[in-house]
Amino acid sequence: MNLEEIETRIQSLIELRLADALIGRNTEGLIVQKLATVIKENTITKPNGVRIAPNVYTFIIPSAAVEQWQEPHLQETLTDIIKTTAQDAGLKFEFPPFITITTDASLSLDDINVLASHQVKNSMEDTQNTSADPEENSMEDNTMPENAFLIIEGVKVFPLRTPVVNIGRRLDNTLAMDDPRVSRNHAQLRAIKGRYVIFDLNSTGGTFINGQRTSQSVLYPGDVVSLAGVVLIYGQDNPPPRPDLATTSPFDSLSSERPTAILRKTMPPTPKKE
Repeated sequence: MNLEEIETRIQSLIELRLADALIGRNTEGLIVQKLATVIKENTITKPNGVRIAPNVYTFIIPSAAVEQWQEPHLQETLTDIIKTTAQDAGLKFEFPPFITITTDASLSLDDINVLASHQVKNSMEDTQNTSADPEENSMEDNTMPENAFLIIEGVKVFPLRTPVVNIGRRLDNTLAMDDPRVSRNHAQLRAIKGRYVIFDLNSTGGTFINGQRTSQSVLYPGDVVSLAGVVLIYGQDNPPPRPDLATTSPFDSLSSERPTAILRKTMPPTPKKE
């Protein structure tokens, strides 16, 4: 299937199975277009010729629509539509597909963004061999993964260049996030034996990996990390080009003068009075 055929298939399945579940025709059209695009752009071909579709789908929705998107039927049906579309296109999945939801207050009610990635490996086995206390790993081999980064809420790339990365609302965190859902000291990434391990620091809203709550987990490229609903996608090597994310750009290099990258929700400028 080419892109147009994938869009047509998704459109027919949504019209058949979701009918009035989505807000407005504009939202439906955007889902069809963006879902088809991320499936097409993120499908990889193995040396044996088998084409593998991405299995992690992150829907970035307007805050006003969160109640509607929390309906299990909506997410389950969209997941099944993704499975059916991939099957009809001759694509395979290495892991079962699933959907995660995050919100963006800057989006209008009928707007939406969709990201897709590959869950490379189930990290539970490695996690079980890692201490739940990050301080107990301080004497471990802290060799860092090469060219690791986080894609934050689909719009910013944060390079991971230190063996320990603290994440939270406090300004002295390595990655400070000005979002009320994130705890002051929410999570920590620690490089252990060439991989980053994420530890939840007893946060209020919890830390989730690919939709499952965790206190610790080894990260693999394509893993979706949710900090109480704030979505980070972990990757390595060079971030893939994403024409649908025109504003995606790397943060400035970290330095001793500016050790903290701060994310803030920006508000539109106030119109000047005539």
